[in-house]
Amino acid sequence: MRQSLVALLGMLLAAPAAAQQVEVTLQEAVRRSLDVQPAMVQARGDQRTAGASSRSAFGAFLPTLSTGVSAARSNVGRIDPTTGQPVPPEYSYTGSLNASLELFDGFRRFANLKAASANSDAAGAGIVNQRFQVTLATKQIFYNALATEELVRVAESQVRRAKQQLQISVEKLHAGSATRSDSLRSTVDYGNARIVLLQAQANLATAQANLGRQIGVDALVRAIPDTALPAVPDTADLRHTALESAPAVQQAESQARAARAQVWSARSQYWPSLTVSYSNNRQGIGSPSFPLFNGYPETFSWRFGVSWTLFNGFTREANQVSASVNRDVAEARAADTRRQVNALITQELAALSTAVEQINIARDNLAAATEDLRVQNERYRVGAATILDLLTSQAALTQAEVNVVQTRFNYLIARAQVEAVLGRTL
Repeated sequence: MRQSLVALLGMLLAAPAAAQQVEVTLQEAVRRSLDVQPAMVQARGDQRTAGASSRSAFGAFLPTLSTGVSAARSNVGRIDPTTGQPVPPEYSYTGSLNASLELFDGFRRFANLKAASANSDAAGAGIVNQRFQVTLATKQIFYNALATEELVRVAESQVRRAKQQLQISVEKLHAGSATRSDSLRSTVDYGNARIVLLQAQANLATAQANLGRQIGVDALVRAIPDTALPAVPDTADLRHTALESAPAVQQAESQARAARAQVWSARSQYWPSLTVSYSNNRQGIGSPSFPLFNGYPETFSWRFGVSWTLFNGFTREANQVSASVNRDVAEARAADTRRQVNALITQELAALSTAVEQINIARDNLAAATEDLRVQNERYRVGAATILDLLTSQAALTQAEVNVVQTRFNYLIARAQVEAVLGRTL
């Protein structure tokens, strides 16, 4: 039963490798994810919507134009008023042109235009912020796939060492220089190493599947590692840059400006409204000629109107209060976003500096653990060390290799998180 389960797991892990596996670099993974991730599609849609709203707010200053034509025929005759003779049923044609313009609206259109401009700026900052959030998520998944693949190689090395140690223990047992307990402990260690390898392979398949989903590929995707670790960035001026130009801060402040403009839009309801309109109509029974049925008699009119709402059941007051509340909330969110970015940049810079130091420590530990295992192997061969000493050194080396992989992963993620807060690449 156990062998059949192991064989089944091996088939599942090897099945995707039989087909041509997709491989991507980090730059290609980011580019693909920006094209397919729903968050980016939504951010681009919000930007388009904000642009349309800005055009609509500007268009409110332009006159409204409409035109229409119609043709009608009835089976009922009529009496010609000039001759008094009956006229048989015939077609009648009508053409009209109408225009209207609001001359004064209590500065509502200016406030709406200002709000639309602020919303457009917020959408622009939002798409930048979302781009870096998607980039951060893609880098996390990409680096996780890289780290998991390296952990598979670490597990493979662990299996090779455990297998070699098992062979040595068996040979020493046969030679009478080791106990049965040594070979049994080596067997257990070898079995545990194989279990760790199987789990690492399963984790790798999961990580590669997640990477495929992130970039819009329905298959396992292998991350191609970069040959060099990115350099440590200069963090001297990053805090000031984050507070001034972070996309999250710009988006929140633009939303606060839009909310303030909406307060003035609500106040416009207390002012009168002045409009002017023009109407031109032509009607006749002959065949029409375009434009505007020039052969027909013309009827036109100009209208000027003033309307002023004196009382509407406190609706204006309710709108004013609602707009003021929205403004206060937006301003509080903008201030809190600035504080949040300040806290985030502190956290991420601390994580970045810590990761750099951890990389150096992990490398030193790996060198020391490698040398310690070499020494313990020689001591065990000559009978100066026990199997427990050797297994302890092997476990320390495996953990040191894992720590090297993990510290590199932590550094890359910390660097990507700083970029996401700043809204620019380092």
